[in-house]
Amino acid sequence: MDVVLTTRELGRMIDTMGIHFAELPDEEFDSPLGSGTGAAVIFGASGGVMEAALRTASELITGKTAKSVDFKEVRGVSGIKEASYKLGGKEIKVAVASGLKCAGELLERIKSGEADYQFVEIMACPGGCVNGGGQPQVPYSIRNFVDIRAKRAEALYSRDRASTLRKSHENPDVKELYAQYLGAPGSEKAHELLHTTYVRRTINGN
Repeated sequence: MDVVLTTRELGRMIDTMGIHFAELPDEEFDSPLGSGTGAAVIFGASGGVMEAALRTASELITGKTAKSVDFKEVRGVSGIKEASYKLGGKEIKVAVASGLKCAGELLERIKSGEADYQFVEIMACPGGCVNGGGQPQVPYSIRNFVDIRAKRAEALYSRDRASTLRKSHENPDVKELYAQYLGAPGSEKAHELLHTTYVRRTINGN
């Protein structure tokens, strides 16, 4: 990674250029990947990646359209959240860690054999990306009395509820990408281009 641009820095750049979104005409986003889903929106909140994955997994495993796409057990800004779901006759155990302190605690429980999960979500920032270091700063007079993390997360869930498409696998651009190039989720080409593994890196020999 060579360059990082935070949300706050992007906001300042837009403001410096005199761009006011409220005064701009409505337009469609550029394609490919110009369309989106509610599942993508909630990635910024702790538990959002997990919930998005569960929405898709539940339908892929059962082969049926889910009656509800809300997995509220994994939501919230609390440190560690655990849940278990029956999908297609299988018990799927999941956990969500909010912040690195909680991540360490959760990983130790897994290493010791105390806990066992099929899927774990870890976000470094407590509450998720909505509470990241580069997000817009809030004055003490507000953040001392309001849970900003919860408010920002709820804004994402509100956008999700208003979305026409709420599952990642319903995104038409993603469906077209798989149909024309990747083949299917889990295919050799998909693994080659979309999956990664841990690689130990050194800086100045350390």
